[in-house]
Amino acid sequence: MATQSPFLFFESLAQTIVTRFPPPAWAVDEVQRRVVLLLNHVLMQESAATSRLIRQKGAVVSVQWRTFFIRLLVTPAGLLDLASPDAVADLSLTATDESAAVIAQSLLRGDKPTIRIEGDVQLAADINWLVDHVRWDVEDDLARIVGDAPAHAMGQVARRMAQVLRTFAGAAPVSGATGGAKP
Repeated sequence: MATQSPFLFFESLAQTIVTRFPPPAWAVDEVQRRVVLLLNHVLMQESAATSRLIRQKGAVVSVQWRTFFIRLLVTPAGLLDLASPDAVADLSLTATDESAAVIAQSLLRGDKPTIRIEGDVQLAADINWLVDHVRWDVEDDLARIVGDAPAHAMGQVARRMAQVLRTFAGAAPVSGATGGAKP
């Protein structure tokens, strides 16, 4: 008898809610603006990242998963801004995995999710370099608020939790309703 993951039930429920009750345009716009602010914050901490993006100024990158999307414009400063809705994307990145659980599991294992890439090859290579080399130093940002010692302690707890999640994700593959035992 096949046992289905409870995560698949919650994912199906969330997808049904989003399909029937889509978020208002102003909420989507605000979330996208917050994502751009976070991405720019991370990019500004790494000068090599902004110098790579300066070469791509004016390029538009479209990122999509299911009904969720964001169009980003590379600015002359090597940062990102929201592109206009009618802007033609130079690069389209579409997550091909439909399941959020599968994507989360691959991210927890340290793998990249499966992405369909269409468009400018050099821009795709630069984006791939950013994904591989730029990391958000959350502990450093937290230290500015609570101090070094508490931020370090919180960072250690978060790293331990992440390791447990990675172990769990590696040991318990998420799948649809398939029968039989997993190796």
